[in-house]
Amino acid sequence: MSAIEQSFKNVMAWIDDRLPVTEAYEKHLSKYYAPKNLNIWYYFGIFSFVVLANQLLTGIWLTMSYVPTGDDAFASVEYIMRDVEYGWLLRYMHSTGASAFFVVVYLHMFRGLLYGSYQKPRELIWILGMLVYVALMAEGFFGYLLPWGNMSFWGAQVIVSLASAIPVIGDDLAIWVRGDFNMSGVTLNRFFALHVVLVPLFLLVLVVLHVLALHEVGSNNPDGVDIKKTTDDMGKPLDGIPFHPYFTLGKLPAIIVFLFLFCAVLFFYPDGGGYLIEHPNYEPADPLKTPELIAPVWYYTPFYSMLRAATFPLFGLDAKLWGLIVMAGAIVIPFVLPWLDKSPVKSMRYKGLGSKVMLILFVISFFILGYLGTVHPTPGRTVVAQVCTGIYFAYFLLMPWYTAVEKTKSVPERVTM
Repeated sequence: MSAIEQSFKNVMAWIDDRLPVTEAYEKHLSKYYAPKNLNIWYYFGIFSFVVLANQLLTGIWLTMSYVPTGDDAFASVEYIMRDVEYGWLLRYMHSTGASAFFVVVYLHMFRGLLYGSYQKPRELIWILGMLVYVALMAEGFFGYLLPWGNMSFWGAQVIVSLASAIPVIGDDLAIWVRGDFNMSGVTLNRFFALHVVLVPLFLLVLVVLHVLALHEVGSNNPDGVDIKKTTDDMGKPLDGIPFHPYFTLGKLPAIIVFLFLFCAVLFFYPDGGGYLIEHPNYEPADPLKTPELIAPVWYYTPFYSMLRAATFPLFGLDAKLWGLIVMAGAIVIPFVLPWLDKSPVKSMRYKGLGSKVMLILFVISFFILGYLGTVHPTPGRTVVAQVCTGIYFAYFLLMPWYTAVEKTKSVPERVTM
């Protein structure tokens, strides 16, 4: 052993006596065994880390030139785009990154539904993942107002005003959220503080807990087989391989392909035709000029459609309150998914026809709701939104029945390649 190697070993021994760095490295990387049959659906968790790093780094640089006041916010964004060196690139990296974040998170969540990654013993992983999703929605909403464009202003105005639908406390709650009687620089300033400080800290803590919980019980796989049940004489899973370097370095080509796609949007289609950056957001906020169509950015539109689908009062509650209840319920109900699925198998590969049909209908209805949230409502579109909302909730509420009665296939003892 060379003198340099011995010195490094001594330094690491000194650090490990005070902070278990080597132990953490082995537990979560070199000696953490992941199933060897993970497919492309398992790449999106890694992609989310890439996008998270992008959002944090570009966000820090943007705050150096951004001014969170009602008079200067829009002008400061224009200054970033036109006068700050590579400011346009940082701004587009951040705005495109927000959409990319939701793309990879939605696909990551779909993989959980596809392979039953929420079932025992991974209930806590799912709950923490859902909390990450809710924190991400909050982060996106608070950041949505910051450009202080006209769509940002009116979109936030519509969403915040929903609080006034809550009986008794609604009006006071809306004023408390805004910090003023109307959307103003006060609202912008507090949303800025939440966007750059509180919510990111909360999000990072949840991400760490999500990963720690995952590495405690182990990763799921497309077969839903527990690889810890089949081990060699050393206690190593026969169907597992070390997470590092096989997965960390093995996924580099996929990360590069993902970054190519990300850059293609970034450089050639940064506003997404109005879906990533709405056209009214190129105009400064104007409380006297309402956009032709007020709609949130695309990753909120499925829930916005559910909100608008509630068009009639029920049980003495008005339609606006029912819309708020339905929208909130659509976000909350996935939290209890681990206790709704009564199937004896995890993976969709071995579940019955009922689970497969319901998942397909669920995905189709979610896409339809997403589209309907981007267009003007009509009587026909409202009916379609109501039907799709019913399918969305039926997927969860009927799950205890159709997962219990359907006929499932036999699950193999070991993973299949």
